[in-house]
Amino acid sequence: MFKKVVLLAVLMSFVACKNEKEKTTDVNSNEKSELLSKASTYFKSLSTVEFEKLDPKKVELGKYLYFDTRLSGEGNISCNSCHDLNTFGVDNKRLSPGDDGSLGARNSPTVLHASLHSMQFWDGRAKDVEEQAGGPILNPVEHNIKNEKELEERIQKIDLYKDLFAQVYKDEKQPISFGNITNAIGAFERTLNPESRFDKFLDGDEKALTAQEQKGLETFMSVGCITCHNGVALGGQMFQKFGVYKNYWELTESEKIDNGLYDLTKEEVQKYLFKVPGLRNVTNTAPYFHDGSVSDLKQAIEIMGIVQNNITLDAQQLDDIAAFLGSLSSDLPDSVKKSPF
Repeated sequence: MFKKVVLLAVLMSFVACKNEKEKTTDVNSNEKSELLSKASTYFKSLSTVEFEKLDPKKVELGKYLYFDTRLSGEGNISCNSCHDLNTFGVDNKRLSPGDDGSLGARNSPTVLHASLHSMQFWDGRAKDVEEQAGGPILNPVEHNIKNEKELEERIQKIDLYKDLFAQVYKDEKQPISFGNITNAIGAFERTLNPESRFDKFLDGDEKALTAQEQKGLETFMSVGCITCHNGVALGGQMFQKFGVYKNYWELTESEKIDNGLYDLTKEEVQKYLFKVPGLRNVTNTAPYFHDGSVSDLKQAIEIMGIVQNNITLDAQQLDDIAAFLGSLSSDLPDSVKKSPF
């Protein structure tokens, strides 16, 4: 009888422990689900985007143009020079050298996922990647092509392009035009949207993020970063003053005070307004900010907390947010990154 009582007690203890374990697991699962649910209100996975169906021949043509140094005055640079696909769409330089070696005025942002943005350039002066593609080509400090006609006449002499443009723009009397050149480059850039682990998380795979990355995601949301960095690109949709609570240059130690959008509009209320950058691949695209003034990611996060949200993040918060931002990393297939020449 005594043995039966002991056996029954052990069995009940085992069942109780099992139930407690299941209860704990359920609680943890619920907590994760709440995080995913909350994140889904601010961010969107790439799987939610209805990407345009592009003509493969146009994409192929755009890739040739993207890598072609003949799109610069002296043939010294291509689009890939400043937006190198082997280094996540940037050159990792504070300012990029142009065709004659002159440095641009602002840091070159990544071309990866750029088509997800509602505007292009730090001052948003181009509406899409097609319009953006034409800007550097005609900029004397960048590609240094004097005018559209100069580039058209140059490309029209190249047999490769005679054939490709005729295939893609077959209904046009003169397929090789400046507009079609930028249109094709834009088509290629619209394919540069690799999936990250954060996309998988948003799609329901909660194990795609580590515990620290999830903690960083929670911190990222709770301290207000999502005010500007949200949506599928985690930015790229709006203008924001850089330095809401404090002058940015006091912390970035920028060599030059950039007036931002004001330089275009001359409207005082738009002083220091810049396009909010997207954060995809941010851990791979240093240096940071419009002038490339900060090279360390955690320092950039700390500065943003102070000048934008009026908060000082502690070391653990900086570590956690930086860890979360690492989950936004994604790379292109080697075949895409390889020059066609």
